[in-house]
Amino acid sequence: MSKKPPAVTSRIPGFYREHISNRLRVMIETGLLSEESVGHLKEGGQLTLDVADRMSENVIGVHGLPLSIALNFRVNNSDVLVPMAVEEPSVVAAASNAARQVRMTGGFFGEATAPIMTTQVQFDDVPDPGRAKGLVEAERERIFQIADAAIPGMVRRGGGCRDLDVRVLDEDHGVLVVHLYVDVGDAMGANVVDAVAEAVAPHIHALTGGTVGLRILSNLPLRRRVFVRCDVSVDALGGPELADGIVKASRFAELDPFRAVTHNKGVMNGVDAVALAMGQDWRSIEAGAHAFASLSGSYRPLVVWRRTESGVHGELDMPMAVGTVGGSTRVHRGVRAAFELMGVKNAGELAIVMGAAGMASNLAALRALAGEGIQRGHMRLHSRKEEVLENARLHAQKVERGGT
Repeated sequence: MSKKPPAVTSRIPGFYREHISNRLRVMIETGLLSEESVGHLKEGGQLTLDVADRMSENVIGVHGLPLSIALNFRVNNSDVLVPMAVEEPSVVAAASNAARQVRMTGGFFGEATAPIMTTQVQFDDVPDPGRAKGLVEAERERIFQIADAAIPGMVRRGGGCRDLDVRVLDEDHGVLVVHLYVDVGDAMGANVVDAVAEAVAPHIHALTGGTVGLRILSNLPLRRRVFVRCDVSVDALGGPELADGIVKASRFAELDPFRAVTHNKGVMNGVDAVALAMGQDWRSIEAGAHAFASLSGSYRPLVVWRRTESGVHGELDMPMAVGTVGGSTRVHRGVRAAFELMGVKNAGELAIVMGAAGMASNLAALRALAGEGIQRGHMRLHSRKEEVLENARLHAQKVERGGT
Protein backbone atom coordinates (compact mmCIF):
# COMPACT_ATOMS: atom_id res chain seq x y z
CA MET A 1 0.00 0.00 0.00
CA SER A 2 1.11 3.56 -0.62
CA LYS A 3 2.41 5.22 2.54
CA LYS A 4 0.03 7.71 4.14
CA PRO A 5 0.76 10.68 6.39
CA PRO A 6 1.69 9.57 9.93
CA ALA A 7 -1.34 11.35 11.38
CA VAL A 8 -3.77 9.06 9.55
CA THR A 9 -4.99 6.07 11.53
CA SER A 10 -7.91 3.75 10.92
CA ARG A 11 -8.15 2.99 14.64
CA ILE A 12 -10.68 5.54 15.97
CA PRO A 13 -12.34 4.17 19.13
CA GLY A 14 -15.89 5.34 19.80
CA PHE A 15 -16.31 6.76 16.30
CA TYR A 16 -19.78 5.25 15.96
CA ARG A 17 -20.95 7.06 19.09
CA GLU A 18 -19.98 10.51 17.79
CA HIS A 19 -22.41 12.93 16.22
CA ILE A 20 -22.11 12.92 12.44
CA SER A 21 -20.61 16.44 12.49
CA ASN A 22 -17.80 15.17 14.73
CA ARG A 23 -17.22 12.17 12.49
CA LEU A 24 -16.88 14.48 9.52
CA ARG A 25 -14.50 16.69 11.49
CA VAL A 26 -12.28 13.67 12.16
CA MET A 27 -12.23 12.84 8.45
CA ILE A 28 -11.28 16.43 7.61
CA GLU A 29 -8.49 16.36 10.20
CA THR A 30 -6.82 13.52 8.32
CA GLY A 31 -5.79 16.12 5.74
CA LEU A 32 -6.67 13.70 2.96
CA LEU A 33 -9.77 15.51 1.70
CA SER A 34 -9.68 18.33 -0.84
CA GLU A 35 -11.66 21.51 -0.11
CA GLU A 36 -14.16 20.48 -2.78
CA SER A 37 -14.72 17.11 -1.13
CA VAL A 38 -15.02 18.69 2.31
CA GLY A 39 -17.72 21.00 0.97
CA HIS A 40 -19.49 18.11 -0.74
CA LEU A 41 -19.61 16.02 2.44
CA LYS A 42 -20.66 18.97 4.61
CA GLU A 43 -23.60 19.49 2.24
CA GLY A 44 -24.66 15.90 2.86
CA GLY A 45 -22.91 14.35 -0.12
CA GLN A 46 -25.91 14.84 -2.40
CA LEU A 47 -25.43 14.02 -6.07
CA THR A 48 -26.77 16.94 -8.11
CA LEU A 49 -29.43 16.28 -10.71
CA ASP A 50 -27.36 17.64 -13.59
CA VAL A 51 -24.51 15.25 -12.78
CA ALA A 52 -26.96 12.37 -12.30
CA ASP A 53 -28.47 13.14 -15.70
CA ARG A 54 -25.04 12.82 -17.31
CA MET A 55 -24.34 9.55 -15.53
CA SER A 56 -27.51 7.65 -16.39
CA GLU A 57 -30.59 7.60 -18.62
CA ASN A 58 -34.16 8.77 -18.01
CA VAL A 59 -33.13 10.39 -14.70
CA ILE A 60 -35.95 11.75 -12.54
CA GLY A 61 -34.12 12.15 -9.24
CA VAL A 62 -31.38 10.84 -7.01
CA HIS A 63 -31.61 7.74 -4.81
CA GLY A 64 -29.25 8.02 -1.85
CA LEU A 65 -27.32 5.51 0.22
CA PRO A 66 -25.45 6.19 3.45
CA LEU A 67 -21.70 6.72 2.95
CA SER A 68 -19.85 5.22 5.90
CA ILE A 69 -16.27 4.58 6.90
CA ALA A 70 -15.14 1.13 8.00
CA LEU A 71 -12.39 1.51 10.57
CA ASN A 72 -9.45 -0.46 11.97
CA PHE A 73 -8.19 -1.72 8.61
CA ARG A 74 -4.47 -2.24 8.26
CA VAL A 75 -3.48 -3.51 4.83
CA ASN A 76 0.08 -4.32 3.78
CA ASN A 77 1.40 -2.51 6.86
CA SER A 78 -0.50 0.75 6.25
CA ASP A 79 -3.67 2.00 7.91
CA VAL A 80 -6.49 2.65 5.46
CA LEU A 81 -9.92 4.24 5.85
CA VAL A 82 -12.42 2.12 3.92
CA PRO A 83 -15.48 3.95 2.49
CA MET A 84 -18.65 1.86 2.23
CA ALA A 85 -21.96 2.76 0.62
CA VAL A 86 -24.58 0.41 2.04
CA GLU A 87 -28.00 0.54 3.67
CA GLU A 88 -27.28 -2.29 6.11
CA PRO A 89 -25.62 -1.02 9.32
CA SER A 90 -24.31 -4.42 10.36
CA VAL A 91 -22.04 -4.56 7.26
CA VAL A 92 -19.99 -1.55 8.38
CA ALA A 93 -20.01 -2.47 12.08
CA ALA A 94 -19.09 -6.09 11.46
CA ALA A 95 -16.28 -5.33 9.02
CA SER A 96 -14.81 -2.72 11.38
CA ASN A 97 -14.93 -5.13 14.32
CA ALA A 98 -13.33 -7.97 12.36
CA ALA A 99 -10.63 -5.61 11.04
CA ARG A 100 -9.85 -4.66 14.65
CA GLN A 101 -9.35 -8.33 15.52
CA VAL A 102 -7.13 -8.91 12.48
CA ARG A 103 -5.19 -5.74 13.22
CA MET A 104 -3.92 -7.26 16.49
CA THR A 105 -1.86 -9.76 14.49
CA GLY A 106 -0.58 -7.32 11.84
CA GLY A 107 -3.58 -6.80 9.61
CA PHE A 108 -4.31 -7.99 6.10
CA PHE A 109 -1.68 -8.79 3.50
CA GLY A 110 -2.37 -9.10 -0.19
CA GLU A 111 -1.27 -8.82 -3.75
CA ALA A 112 -3.03 -8.28 -7.06
CA THR A 113 -2.01 -9.73 -10.39
CA ALA A 114 -1.39 -7.51 -13.42
CA PRO A 115 -4.59 -5.80 -14.62
CA ILE A 116 -5.26 -8.20 -17.49
CA MET A 117 -8.81 -8.19 -18.81
CA THR A 118 -10.27 -10.84 -21.11
CA THR A 119 -12.24 -10.15 -24.25
CA GLN A 120 -13.94 -12.67 -26.54
CA VAL A 121 -14.45 -12.81 -30.29
CA GLN A 122 -16.89 -15.57 -31.16
CA PHE A 123 -17.54 -17.26 -34.52
CA ASP A 124 -20.29 -19.59 -35.72
CA ASP A 125 -20.37 -22.02 -38.62
CA VAL A 126 -16.58 -22.16 -38.99
CA PRO A 127 -15.99 -24.81 -41.70
CA ASP A 128 -12.92 -26.42 -40.10
CA PRO A 129 -12.56 -25.26 -36.48
CA GLY A 130 -9.42 -27.29 -35.81
CA ARG A 131 -7.57 -25.82 -38.78
CA ALA A 132 -8.92 -22.32 -38.00
CA LYS A 133 -7.53 -22.58 -34.46
CA GLY A 134 -4.03 -23.20 -35.81
CA LEU A 135 -4.30 -20.35 -38.32
CA VAL A 136 -5.32 -17.87 -35.65
CA GLU A 137 -2.53 -18.96 -33.31
CA ALA A 138 0.01 -18.55 -36.13
CA GLU A 139 -1.17 -14.94 -36.65
CA ARG A 140 -0.96 -13.90 -33.01
CA GLU A 141 1.66 -11.17 -33.50
CA ARG A 142 -0.32 -9.57 -36.33
CA ILE A 143 -3.49 -9.75 -34.22
CA PHE A 144 -1.65 -8.05 -31.34
CA GLN A 145 -0.60 -5.25 -33.70
CA ILE A 146 -4.20 -4.67 -34.79
CA ALA A 147 -5.39 -4.80 -31.19
CA ASP A 148 -2.84 -2.27 -29.96
CA ALA A 149 -3.57 0.07 -32.87
CA ALA A 150 -7.18 0.25 -31.64
CA ILE A 151 -6.14 1.48 -28.17
CA PRO A 152 -3.17 3.83 -28.72
CA GLY A 153 -3.79 5.79 -25.51
CA MET A 154 -3.66 2.64 -23.41
CA VAL A 155 -0.50 1.48 -25.19
CA ARG A 156 1.16 4.84 -24.49
CA ARG A 157 0.38 4.35 -20.79
CA GLY A 158 2.07 0.95 -20.81
CA GLY A 159 -0.91 -1.29 -21.50
CA GLY A 160 -1.88 -3.31 -24.55
CA CYS A 161 -2.55 -6.82 -25.80
CA ARG A 162 -0.48 -9.46 -24.02
CA ASP A 163 -1.74 -12.88 -25.09
CA LEU A 164 -4.48 -14.84 -26.85
CA ASP A 165 -5.88 -18.32 -26.91
CA VAL A 166 -8.37 -20.10 -29.14
CA ARG A 167 -11.09 -22.48 -27.99
CA VAL A 168 -13.27 -24.76 -30.08
CA LEU A 169 -16.59 -24.90 -28.22
CA ASP A 170 -18.58 -27.04 -30.67
CA GLU A 171 -16.80 -28.93 -33.44
CA ASP A 172 -19.99 -30.03 -35.17
CA HIS A 173 -21.49 -26.55 -35.41
CA GLY A 174 -18.23 -24.74 -35.94
CA VAL A 175 -18.37 -22.62 -32.78
CA LEU A 176 -15.00 -21.07 -32.06
CA VAL A 177 -13.97 -18.31 -29.67
CA VAL A 178 -10.77 -16.29 -29.50
CA HIS A 179 -9.75 -14.82 -26.13
CA LEU A 180 -7.50 -11.78 -26.10
CA TYR A 181 -5.83 -10.71 -22.88
CA VAL A 182 -5.25 -6.98 -22.52
CA ASP A 183 -3.34 -5.00 -19.89
CA VAL A 184 -5.70 -2.11 -19.08
CA GLY A 185 -3.57 -0.32 -16.49
CA ASP A 186 -5.56 1.43 -13.78
CA ALA A 187 -8.87 1.26 -15.70
CA MET A 188 -11.59 -1.30 -15.14
CA GLY A 189 -11.11 -1.79 -18.87
CA ALA A 190 -14.47 -2.81 -20.33
CA ASN A 191 -14.47 -0.17 -23.08
CA VAL A 192 -10.81 -0.84 -23.88
CA VAL A 193 -11.20 -4.56 -24.44
CA ASP A 194 -14.48 -4.13 -26.31
CA ALA A 195 -12.62 -1.85 -28.74
CA VAL A 196 -9.96 -4.54 -29.14
CA ALA A 197 -12.54 -7.23 -29.90
CA GLU A 198 -14.22 -5.08 -32.54
CA ALA A 199 -10.89 -4.21 -34.16
CA VAL A 200 -9.46 -7.72 -34.50
CA ALA A 201 -12.68 -9.48 -35.54
CA PRO A 202 -12.42 -8.81 -39.33
CA HIS A 203 -8.83 -10.08 -39.53
CA ILE A 204 -9.61 -13.22 -37.53
CA HIS A 205 -12.74 -13.77 -39.59
CA ALA A 206 -10.64 -13.80 -42.76
CA LEU A 207 -8.67 -16.69 -41.22
CA THR A 208 -11.54 -18.73 -39.80
CA GLY A 209 -14.46 -18.22 -42.15
CA GLY A 210 -17.96 -18.76 -40.82
CA THR A 211 -19.86 -15.83 -39.35
CA VAL A 212 -18.78 -13.31 -36.75
CA GLY A 213 -20.72 -13.56 -33.50
CA LEU A 214 -20.21 -11.67 -30.24
CA ARG A 215 -17.28 -9.32 -29.62
CA ILE A 216 -17.24 -8.32 -25.97
CA LEU A 217 -15.38 -8.62 -22.69
CA SER A 218 -15.82 -11.52 -20.30
CA ASN A 219 -16.76 -10.68 -16.73
CA LEU A 220 -14.69 -13.67 -15.62
CA PRO A 221 -11.18 -12.11 -15.72
CA LEU A 222 -9.17 -15.12 -14.59
CA ARG A 223 -5.91 -13.28 -15.14
CA ARG A 224 -6.96 -10.33 -12.97
CA ARG A 225 -7.12 -11.68 -9.46
CA VAL A 226 -6.58 -10.55 -5.90
CA PHE A 227 -5.14 -12.64 -3.08
CA VAL A 228 -5.53 -11.58 0.56
CA ARG A 229 -4.51 -13.40 3.73
CA CYS A 230 -4.59 -12.75 7.45
CA ASP A 231 -4.17 -14.38 10.83
CA VAL A 232 -6.37 -13.86 13.87
CA SER A 233 -5.45 -14.93 17.38
CA VAL A 234 -7.63 -17.02 19.66
CA ASP A 235 -7.71 -14.19 22.20
CA ALA A 236 -8.90 -11.67 19.59
CA LEU A 237 -11.67 -14.02 18.48
CA GLY A 238 -12.85 -14.68 22.04
CA GLY A 239 -11.52 -18.14 22.75
CA PRO A 240 -10.70 -21.52 21.20
CA GLU A 241 -14.32 -22.56 20.81
CA LEU A 242 -15.03 -19.57 18.55
CA ALA A 243 -11.85 -20.25 16.56
CA ASP A 244 -12.89 -23.87 16.09
CA GLY A 245 -16.40 -22.79 15.11
CA ILE A 246 -15.10 -20.46 12.40
CA VAL A 247 -13.00 -23.22 10.87
CA LYS A 248 -15.89 -25.70 10.99
CA ALA A 249 -18.18 -23.17 9.30
CA SER A 250 -15.55 -22.63 6.61
CA ARG A 251 -15.28 -26.38 6.06
CA PHE A 252 -19.07 -26.58 5.80
CA ALA A 253 -18.91 -24.06 2.93
CA GLU A 254 -16.26 -26.18 1.19
CA LEU A 255 -18.49 -29.25 1.40
CA ASP A 256 -21.89 -27.76 0.57
CA PRO A 257 -22.80 -25.27 -2.18
CA PHE A 258 -25.97 -24.26 -0.31
CA ARG A 259 -23.77 -23.01 2.52
CA ALA A 260 -21.02 -21.74 0.18
CA VAL A 261 -23.32 -19.26 -1.55
CA THR A 262 -24.27 -17.69 1.79
CA HIS A 263 -20.63 -17.79 2.88
CA ASN A 264 -19.73 -15.87 -0.30
CA LYS A 265 -22.61 -13.47 0.16
CA GLY A 266 -20.87 -12.49 3.38
CA VAL A 267 -17.70 -11.78 1.40
CA MET A 268 -19.61 -9.69 -1.12
CA ASN A 269 -21.28 -7.68 1.67
CA GLY A 270 -17.93 -5.99 2.15
CA VAL A 271 -16.73 -6.01 -1.45
CA ASP A 272 -19.94 -4.54 -2.88
CA ALA A 273 -20.23 -1.83 -0.24
CA VAL A 274 -16.74 -0.59 -1.04
CA ALA A 275 -17.34 -0.99 -4.78
CA LEU A 276 -20.40 1.28 -4.59
CA ALA A 277 -18.57 3.90 -2.55
CA MET A 278 -15.65 3.85 -4.99
CA GLY A 279 -17.78 4.03 -8.14
CA GLN A 280 -16.94 0.51 -9.34
CA ASP A 281 -19.03 -1.85 -11.45
CA TRP A 282 -20.24 -4.04 -8.59
CA ARG A 283 -22.43 -6.09 -10.95
CA SER A 284 -19.37 -7.16 -12.92
CA ILE A 285 -17.50 -7.98 -9.72
CA GLU A 286 -20.43 -10.06 -8.42
CA ALA A 287 -20.80 -11.98 -11.69
CA GLY A 288 -17.10 -12.75 -11.86
CA ALA A 289 -16.90 -13.80 -8.22
CA HIS A 290 -19.73 -16.32 -8.43
CA ALA A 291 -18.56 -17.72 -11.78
CA PHE A 292 -15.06 -18.13 -10.33
CA ALA A 293 -16.52 -19.93 -7.31
CA SER A 294 -18.12 -22.44 -9.70
CA LEU A 295 -15.15 -23.20 -11.96
CA SER A 296 -14.33 -26.52 -10.32
CA GLY A 297 -17.79 -27.84 -11.21
CA SER A 298 -19.06 -27.34 -7.68
CA TYR A 299 -19.74 -23.95 -6.10
CA ARG A 300 -16.90 -23.17 -3.69
CA PRO A 301 -16.07 -20.54 -1.03
CA LEU A 302 -14.00 -17.49 -2.02
CA VAL A 303 -12.42 -17.40 1.45
CA VAL A 304 -11.27 -20.39 3.50
CA TRP A 305 -10.19 -20.45 7.14
CA ARG A 306 -7.83 -22.96 8.75
CA ARG A 307 -6.95 -23.55 12.41
CA THR A 308 -3.44 -22.65 13.54
CA GLU A 309 -1.70 -23.06 16.88
CA SER A 310 -2.40 -19.44 17.75
CA GLY A 311 -5.79 -18.94 16.12
CA VAL A 312 -7.07 -19.06 12.54
CA HIS A 313 -5.52 -18.28 9.17
CA GLY A 314 -7.66 -17.07 6.27
CA GLU A 315 -7.04 -16.78 2.54
CA LEU A 316 -9.12 -15.08 -0.15
CA ASP A 317 -8.72 -15.66 -3.90
CA MET A 318 -11.10 -14.02 -6.38
CA PRO A 319 -11.21 -12.04 -9.64
CA MET A 320 -11.33 -8.29 -9.10
CA ALA A 321 -11.77 -5.96 -12.08
CA VAL A 322 -11.64 -2.44 -10.62
CA GLY A 323 -10.30 0.91 -11.73
CA THR A 324 -8.99 4.16 -10.33
CA VAL A 325 -9.56 6.06 -13.59
CA GLY A 326 -12.60 6.36 -15.83
CA GLY A 327 -16.21 5.54 -15.01
CA SER A 328 -17.60 7.44 -12.03
CA THR A 329 -14.18 8.16 -10.53
CA ARG A 330 -14.06 11.69 -11.99
CA VAL A 331 -17.74 12.59 -12.43
CA HIS A 332 -19.13 11.80 -8.98
CA ARG A 333 -17.89 14.12 -6.22
CA GLY A 334 -18.68 11.57 -3.54
CA VAL A 335 -16.59 8.94 -5.31
CA ARG A 336 -13.72 11.41 -5.58
CA ALA A 337 -13.99 12.05 -1.83
CA ALA A 338 -13.95 8.30 -1.17
CA PHE A 339 -10.76 7.93 -3.20
CA GLU A 340 -9.13 10.76 -1.27
CA LEU A 341 -10.00 9.12 2.04
CA MET A 342 -8.83 5.66 1.01
CA GLY A 343 -5.59 6.99 -0.45
CA VAL A 344 -4.97 4.17 -2.95
CA LYS A 345 -2.80 5.07 -5.91
CA ASN A 346 -3.65 2.37 -8.43
CA ALA A 347 -6.16 -0.33 -9.30
CA GLY A 348 -4.10 -3.07 -7.68
CA GLU A 349 -4.13 -1.33 -4.30
CA LEU A 350 -7.88 -0.78 -4.57
CA ALA A 351 -8.42 -4.48 -5.36
CA ILE A 352 -6.42 -5.51 -2.28
CA VAL A 353 -8.39 -3.22 0.04
CA MET A 354 -11.67 -4.47 -1.40
CA GLY A 355 -10.52 -8.05 -0.91
CA ALA A 356 -9.63 -7.25 2.71
CA ALA A 357 -13.08 -5.72 3.24
CA GLY A 358 -14.68 -8.88 1.88
CA MET A 359 -12.53 -11.05 4.08
CA ALA A 360 -13.37 -8.99 7.18
CA SER A 361 -17.09 -9.21 6.43
CA ASN A 362 -16.88 -12.96 6.04
CA LEU A 363 -14.89 -13.38 9.26
CA ALA A 364 -17.41 -11.29 11.18
CA ALA A 365 -20.30 -13.41 9.89
CA LEU A 366 -18.60 -16.70 10.76
CA ARG A 367 -17.65 -15.49 14.21
CA ALA A 368 -21.25 -14.42 14.86
CA LEU A 369 -22.56 -17.77 13.65
CA ALA A 370 -20.07 -19.61 15.84
CA GLY A 371 -21.01 -17.46 18.84
CA GLU A 372 -24.19 -15.55 19.61
CA GLY A 373 -25.73 -16.22 16.21
CA ILE A 374 -26.15 -13.81 13.34
CA GLN A 375 -29.64 -12.61 14.25
CA ARG A 376 -28.86 -11.04 17.61
CA GLY A 377 -26.32 -8.62 16.19
CA HIS A 378 -28.49 -7.85 13.18
CA MET A 379 -31.54 -7.05 15.26
CA ARG A 380 -29.58 -4.82 17.62
CA LEU A 381 -28.60 -2.64 14.67
CA HIS A 382 -31.99 -2.90 12.96
CA SER A 383 -33.57 -1.37 16.05
CA ARG A 384 -31.86 1.88 15.11
CA LYS A 385 -33.69 1.83 11.77
CA GLU A 386 -37.00 1.18 13.50
CA GLU A 387 -36.39 4.16 15.77
CA VAL A 388 -35.84 6.40 12.74
CA LEU A 389 -39.04 5.12 11.10
CA GLU A 390 -41.04 5.65 14.27
CA ASN A 391 -39.75 9.23 14.64
CA ALA A 392 -40.66 9.93 11.01
CA ARG A 393 -44.18 8.54 11.58
CA LEU A 394 -44.71 10.67 14.66
CA HIS A 395 -43.46 13.77 12.85
CA ALA A 396 -45.86 13.10 9.95
CA GLN A 397 -48.80 12.78 12.36
CA LYS A 398 -47.82 16.06 14.02
CA VAL A 399 -47.69 17.84 10.65
CA GLU A 400 -51.14 16.49 9.73
CA ARG A 401 -52.50 17.92 12.98
CA GLY A 402 -51.12 21.33 12.07
CA GLY A 403 -47.96 21.14 14.14
CA THR A 404 -44.45 22.04 13.04
